[in-house]
Amino acid sequence: MEADDADRYRAPALDKGLDILELLAGVEEGLTQAEIAKRLDRSPNEFYRMLDRLVRRGYVTKLEGDRFTLTLKLFGLSQLHAPTRRLASFATPLMRELAQRTKQANHLVVFDRGSAVVIAQHEAPDYWGISIRVGSHISLFDTGSGHVLLAFRSHEERQMMIAEHARSREEVNLGPEFYERLAHIRERGYEMMASAQTAGVHNLSAPILGPDGRCIAALTCPYIALVNAPASPDISQTITMVMKTAGELSLLAGSDVRTPT
Repeated sequence: MEADDADRYRAPALDKGLDILELLAGVEEGLTQAEIAKRLDRSPNEFYRMLDRLVRRGYVTKLEGDRFTLTLKLFGLSQLHAPTRRLASFATPLMRELAQRTKQANHLVVFDRGSAVVIAQHEAPDYWGISIRVGSHISLFDTGSGHVLLAFRSHEERQMMIAEHARSREEVNLGPEFYERLAHIRERGYEMMASAQTAGVHNLSAPILGPDGRCIAALTCPYIALVNAPASPDISQTITMVMKTAGELSLLAGSDVRTPT
């Protein structure tokens, strides 16, 4: 495109908003309005209305000390875009195979604007199993999927995810033991916990990692002991299968992981 064409199609307000988003994306602690203006070589007054709109639309949040930082809304939007659909498409045959081998249902969960959202699920192969409807919003704080999504993120990203939840729902009080649990999950590579919603169910959850090693989704099996199928895998065998499938999906997503044998 020639220079004249570039000037003809300029959108100054849009450029200004994108400049702010791109600048804040590279700053962990946030910036004040004056600091944003200085880095972009503009007057602070030029950014007042733009920052106000970005805050009101949920792309930017204002911290103590009048510092502005990005929310995870852009990340949430990206999760709902084509990459998520591709992930669900890649996952479908592997989830089907996992269900056949474990005799259990399983589902795939991503983070979206303060919630853990089910984007794919596969029924148990027999007549009895626990399944969750695609599109369901589940808790970050008392589900295996939510724990895994939080555990395999940096401290800063985790705090932003929690803040996103608090802005859209009730504020949560998380004690040191919660963060210790997340550290333990990250260390052992999976979550195994009794369901907080359904008696007799254990959430077996493993991370699907992207190329940068961060969790982009959680693969979860709501495990129930099948008394009418004594030859079916036990809970230890099942979590190993869940981890193996999550590892295979991570490889498809471009992550350099090692799947358990």
